[in-house]
Amino acid sequence: MPVTSNWTLFFLTLAPMTHLLLAATITPSEQICREAGRETAMAKDILGEAGLHFDELNKLRVLDPEVTQQTIELKEECKDFVDKIGQFQKIVGGLIELVDQLAKEAENEKMKAIGARNLLKSIAKQREAQQQQLQALIAEKKMQLERNELKISLFSRRAKNPLCHSSDFD
Repeated sequence: MPVTSNWTLFFLTLAPMTHLLLAATITPSEQICREAGRETAMAKDILGEAGLHFDELNKLRVLDPEVTQQTIELKEECKDFVDKIGQFQKIVGGLIELVDQLAKEAENEKMKAIGARNLLKSIAKQREAQQQQLQALIAEKKMQLERNELKISLFSRRAKNPLCHSSDFD
């Protein structure tokens, strides 16, 4: 049976194909397999104390597999969070655009209402001015009516009494 040192086994455990190398250098017996398993476990313990670990692909890592897994999970959670924040920003951006559009429409309607109010005021002033003109016209027509009635009355008196002078009609 060949003799192997602890260091030989240590370096053999570092290789990704540890079990094949051990099988090639150690004769296949149950005793040797147990010893190799113990030596491999001891080597992993020694490396673990030094802060070195093997992953599932037998690659040497500085971080503990649990810490690595937690880091990966945290990275995924952060990515999900960033994605959700992006979606939130899109929603808020759409809401802001909608509110801006509604504000512009409200401003346009406000300007239309102000224009309509000013138009109504000007129409009311025009009607008031027209009413005053009509009242002045009515007053003038009443005065003309009174003059005409006076003339008629004078004509009818003259017709009854032919001796009236023409100066009465002025």
